[in-house]
Amino acid sequence: MEFTVDGRRAFAYTAAHAPDAAKPTIVFVHGAGLDHSWWALQSRYFGYHGWNVLAVDLPAHGRSEGPALATIENMADWVMRLVDAAGLGRAAVAGHSMGSLVALECAARHAARIERIALLGTAYPMKVSEAFLEAARTNSLAAHDMSTIWGHAPQVPFAANPFPGMWMYGDTRARLARLAPGVLYNDLKACNDYAGGLEAAAKVRCPALLLVGGRDVMTPPRAAEALAAAIAGCTVRRIAASGHSLMAEAPDATLDALIEWAGATCA
Repeated sequence: MEFTVDGRRAFAYTAAHAPDAAKPTIVFVHGAGLDHSWWALQSRYFGYHGWNVLAVDLPAHGRSEGPALATIENMADWVMRLVDAAGLGRAAVAGHSMGSLVALECAARHAARIERIALLGTAYPMKVSEAFLEAARTNSLAAHDMSTIWGHAPQVPFAANPFPGMWMYGDTRARLARLAPGVLYNDLKACNDYAGGLEAAAKVRCPALLLVGGRDVMTPPRAAEALAAAIAGCTVRRIAASGHSLMAEAPDATLDALIEWAGATCA
């Protein structure tokens, strides 16, 4: 469904259901260089089980107009303006990788409107290597290779895909190939520059889930420990066999964890 945010077209997948203020709402926020389709199974499930779903395309991603937003804080505020454009109020927010930082900032900056947050494949600080940043800055295809290879557990090239008929490496590369020049660099730099994570974590007053992949080489589980310690009462779950791309590598386990999380009550 298309909305207008800041005078520009903004897209969010809604599972073919118009927003209904009487229903609970969940917002899904993708990671660097990706789009709403990264949440295919999870967003579809919630959309057909009584929830408003807004699986967003951040500006300059997917079907949303640019320009790209340069900071995590600006992305969080934009997400809430999209919720406003949909005519909705309070929401749960689930974010992956870069999107997990956006979800964290939503909870810190808009506490009265956020019912719960789920941070998938998260880390703080979320530093990006100089080689990765430089490849993205020059729009080199090497950046796509790094994002794809590091974004999956090492067994992925040799294992069957949990989504029949799909190729995880090819699927990721196809999404990255659709990006306008500079967008991947913008996202990686936003993650690398984000400095407010622990302050934001201390402000979280709603139920929080940290869902990590046991074989994640991009944001390894230990990189989430600081956030886990800073968010009061947060729950940490590990999917042992998954890498960074939890929604693709372990779709059922990820969905099960989110269903359990969505049943939590606000503090």
